[in-house]
Amino acid sequence: MSRSVQVIVLAGGSSRRFGSDKLAAPLSDGLSVLDACLTGMPSAWPLVVVGPSRPVPAAVSERVRWVRESPPGGGPLAGVAAGLALVEAEVVCLVAGDTPGAGGVLPALVSALLADPALDAAVASDGEGRANPLLAAYRVEALRGAVPSPAAGVAARTLLTLPHVVVPAPAEARDVDTPADLAAMTRKS
Repeated sequence: MSRSVQVIVLAGGSSRRFGSDKLAAPLSDGLSVLDACLTGMPSAWPLVVVGPSRPVPAAVSERVRWVRESPPGGGPLAGVAAGLALVEAEVVCLVAGDTPGAGGVLPALVSALLADPALDAAVASDGEGRANPLLAAYRVEALRGAVPSPAAGVAARTLLTLPHVVVPAPAEARDVDTPADLAAMTRKS
């Protein structure tokens, strides 16, 4: 399974609600939010990070390929489109870079997807039980067909039109949107 799965990590947002670069914010053990996200990914899966290139921990640097969305800041689906250009696997997981615990839920999403050939996606639910299309596993060909061109400015929820199953995600798979979110995660780690 490992050779047929890749991960696209979306790291090009503006962090408006956070007030500064939340991906660089310290989380724990000397790791930033993005570093924790990347190092928590399943170790055999190649990573495509969409956003401005930045230093990453040595433990993952060999697995990371960088690409920019067009236009920069064009939104999550523009990032997905850019990332897909580097994906060679049959299954791809989408993860927002501000989700440090995402790697723990990805194997369950991939398993749920592969268990049913009628599905094109397995999507994690967020804290309120809503499907989160940016924490999900997709069949690559279906995802390529679902991403519009141009993709800039199109809502990520568009991806939920694909046949999918919703998989409950643990609290550890929540994202960091505000300084309060970061503080809550820091207390738990």
